[in-house]
Amino acid sequence: MSEILYEVDGHVATITLNRPEQRNSVSPELTLELAAAMDRMEADDEVWVGILTSTGTMFCAGADLKAIGAGRGEELSTQQGGFAGFVRYPRTKPMIAAVRGFALAGGTELVLACDLVVAGTDVQFGLPEVTRGLVAAAGGLFRLPRVIGQARALELILTADRFGAEEAHRLGMVNHLVEPDAVLDRARELAGRICQNAPLAVRESLAIAREALLISDEEGWTRSAEAMGRMRSSDDVREGIMAFIEKRDPTWSGR
Repeated sequence: MSEILYEVDGHVATITLNRPEQRNSVSPELTLELAAAMDRMEADDEVWVGILTSTGTMFCAGADLKAIGAGRGEELSTQQGGFAGFVRYPRTKPMIAAVRGFALAGGTELVLACDLVVAGTDVQFGLPEVTRGLVAAAGGLFRLPRVIGQARALELILTADRFGAEEAHRLGMVNHLVEPDAVLDRARELAGRICQNAPLAVRESLAIAREALLISDEEGWTRSAEAMGRMRSSDDVREGIMAFIEKRDPTWSGR
């Protein structure tokens, strides 16, 4: 059985963690399959947005501790993508996390690696690594403070306490809070709204906005001007202008 499911509908790729009996924990096999799915999504010019979700009632319990205990811990990462082949993947397209149930340890870190989050009201997040003598080495220690603020993040990291979707939504980690059964539908609706816009412009904007807290204003001005320069020579910018003049919806080519 494949541990990752990959489906494309229009311009949206849905990537699904598929180890429900193991709480969708990250195994060596899942890591390789998720990395391959990311390669496939990134290489497909017709895919503009990705959704990361899961089967079953739990998003992801983190690393497969049985694999770590068997000495296979290094196989839970790839050189390009880091943990699960995902958290450091050099992705240019927006990724939406569609989360139900528990997203703990590496599961929280998978969510933090996404750009937007749709969560069910039943979701519990947490970074419990310190309870096992480990550290959250897949991005959680620096991404969580950036997203929800340092004071609360430090408390959660050091105590290993869980926090719910409602708090995550209030603190800005979750974009949309919905009933569990509506999570994937809302994520697809959000992806569809993104796909109404020029895909090249979305990617250029995403690349800069992701780094907003890390770069100076001067670098931000430079990168924004460079991005605008690249867009001026694209088919999409010409289509966008003509569609406005002709009072019609644009037809994007992604070129």
